[in-house]
Amino acid sequence: MDRRTVLRATVAGGAAAFAGSLWSGAALAAPAQPGPGPYGPLGAADARGIQLPAGFTSRIVARSRQAVAGTSYTWHDAPDGGACFTAGTGWIYVSNSEISATGGASAVRFNADGSVASAYRILSNTNRNCAGGATPWGTWLSGEEVNLGYVYETYPQGGRAGVRRAAMGRFTHEAAACDPDRKVIYLTEDESSGCFYRFRPTVWGDLSSGTLEVLVAGTATSGPVSWARVPDPDGSPTYTRNQVSGAKRFNGGEGCWYADGTCWFTTKGDNRVWAYDAVNQRIDLAYDDSLVVGGGAPLTGVDNITGSRSGDLYVAEDGGNMEIVLITPDEVVTPFLRINGQSSSEITGPAFSPDGTRFYFSSQRGTSGSSSGGITYEVRGPFR
Repeated sequence: MDRRTVLRATVAGGAAAFAGSLWSGAALAAPAQPGPGPYGPLGAADARGIQLPAGFTSRIVARSRQAVAGTSYTWHDAPDGGACFTAGTGWIYVSNSEISATGGASAVRFNADGSVASAYRILSNTNRNCAGGATPWGTWLSGEEVNLGYVYETYPQGGRAGVRRAAMGRFTHEAAACDPDRKVIYLTEDESSGCFYRFRPTVWGDLSSGTLEVLVAGTATSGPVSWARVPDPDGSPTYTRNQVSGAKRFNGGEGCWYADGTCWFTTKGDNRVWAYDAVNQRIDLAYDDSLVVGGGAPLTGVDNITGSRSGDLYVAEDGGNMEIVLITPDEVVTPFLRINGQSSSEITGPAFSPDGTRFYFSSQRGTSGSSSGGITYEVRGPFR
């Protein structure tokens, strides 16, 4: 049997209903397949080179090395992971900078009508800040994508320096997703033999101390899992991923998103979207490009991920054909937008405004293919 046949048999044998998840009531009998989306086909490219479904429009919010419109703040290079936060009658979009030594993160504050109120730095002089995650108490966790990297807790409202959270472990950090039901934070690791972790704070809402655990399971793509404590979260001299026998390996952990009992995370090395069912403590594949029936996978180069109020997952491509692709609750994979003329870039930082009416993302290297050419966008339209 070839790899595709083996994987398909494994997935079919491990089907499970995700009680309490985004896709509650849907049996994950096989990974999602291509089909028509809820918004229809993509239209022609607009003036910014963005193809969107009918009724949606785009605008540019910021460009690297240029002042954010209406402010004197210069937007950072290589915009990466991002999230939105409520701020009075408006909201804030935060964005990491995946630059060595001087990375950090910035924020744009919006008024209630969507106009820019201000822009500012919330984290400075950290190393290759790639992805991260929002907390229920309104902070942004910014991870360093370097060997023995840290997580920094930052404050989107500004006026307070970011804080290193060493207890969350030192490894090649990517994304984080908070699970307020179990009071844990899930963490991905961008290594070809990386692991999937969770951090249990001693006190929920205080990340200064706690227990780092790693997911333990066999080599199958579905089935029950367990968690084991990482003896030395500092990762030296033995990397965290090598400290626990039986820790499950994931090929290049990327984006991470939690909602309603399920943590969704992506692995770029094998173009997969995984679903960790926290209620029943098991994993399954939500998407695998090698299992698309008939070939022609619509989603490759899987990277950052976020979710909408309707339960749709939005997965950004690093490469591929520069699309953000929807995976709907009924397991349909379909393009939501495409960026033209930026094939040397990647899409990063997808996030919805708190009211779900605006959608933010970045092209990390823009049209130039350089980290100094990053562009951050906003999309508006009839989101369901």
